Amino acid sequence: MSGKRPLPFEMGGQQVQPGCRADIAIPAARLYTNTPLDIVARVVHGKKPGPQLLVCSAVHGDEINGVEICRRLLKHPALKHLRGTLIVVPIINLFGFTQKSRYLPDRRDLNRSFPGSERGTLASRMASRFTSEILSRASHVIDLHTGAIHRSNLPHIRVNTEDTAAFEMAQAFRCPVILDSKLLDGSLRETTSNMKIPYILFEAGEALRFEDRYITAGIRGILNVMRHLNMIPEKKHRSPPVTAVLATNSFWVRSTRDGVLSNVVSLGQSVSCGEKLATIVNPLSNDEEAIYSTGNGIVIGATQIPLVHEGEALFHIASFDKVDVAEASLEAFEEANDYPPLEVEPGLPS
Repeated sequence: MSGKRPLPFEMGGQQVQPGCRADIAIPAARLYTNTPLDIVARVVHGKKPGPQLLVCSAVHGDEINGVEICRRLLKHPALKHLRGTLIVVPIINLFGFTQKSRYLPDRRDLNRSFPGSERGTLASRMASRFTSEILSRASHVIDLHTGAIHRSNLPHIRVNTEDTAAFEMAQAFRCPVILDSKLLDGSLRETTSNMKIPYILFEAGEALRFEDRYITAGIRGILNVMRHLNMIPEKKHRSPPVTAVLATNSFWVRSTRDGVLSNVVSLGQSVSCGEKLATIVNPLSNDEEAIYSTGNGIVIGATQIPLVHEGEALFHIASFDKVDVAEASLEAFEEANDYPPLEVEPGLPS
């Protein structure tokens, strides 16, 4: 059966023939200026049957690393040998992307509006259209995110580890850290879980930034998952192995006062309970107060702006049964992604 030619792929009233590509615009909403907010799906339909992998980005419009990951992924030569269908949605939240904003015009978070409703708010209607027209066509999902504005995340995968197929995707991605993450109400992750679609979320970098090392790591990870799903051939020469380590827990360290933050630790650094993480200084009196870790682990998220208020989240720390194993995984990941940028075959459509 695997050798049979697949049927045309259908989406949004269009058909994509085997071995072809197409851009399919799904009308999602309009602004009061009559400007359309279409969701564009870029479809690559293989000549042989296989999974239907959805790779999507910018559900939060200011998280743009994933937009570039999608662009480069679509130019990768491995797609010439694609089995199944690759559905790429580089920008879900077009309004947020153009406005450099996380949100929609009504200040709602699209990623708290799924599965949506055709008669709900603007966010709810957009979520409904994405769910019915695009998500329903997928057999697997990789969702690309970054930290929020002024907050950077170490590359890691968030997944519901109780979903065996999703957990296997997370391991195949070969990211150094896997975080067992709870489902959030109204999130795309919750909706995929209810639809029984294996889903992983890749977090790396900071909002409104292109970070080439993380972009390259994201592309490599997606290709690794596609090999795991038997969508593209295995590589003849593989980069050094990265064994993902599952975090048993994670916690936030928050500011105990207002002031100017001076970090002592950085992303990817291991810390011990009681270790000094930063100092907060009153810029007018020079009074200082140290911030200490409340547990052992590795820093996977950190604020990037030194001006902080009391209670503000400063550091996100992941806990591991064996921190030294996690450190070794991070070192292997850094080495694996210290290679030249991925090659792109000239002439492939962007």
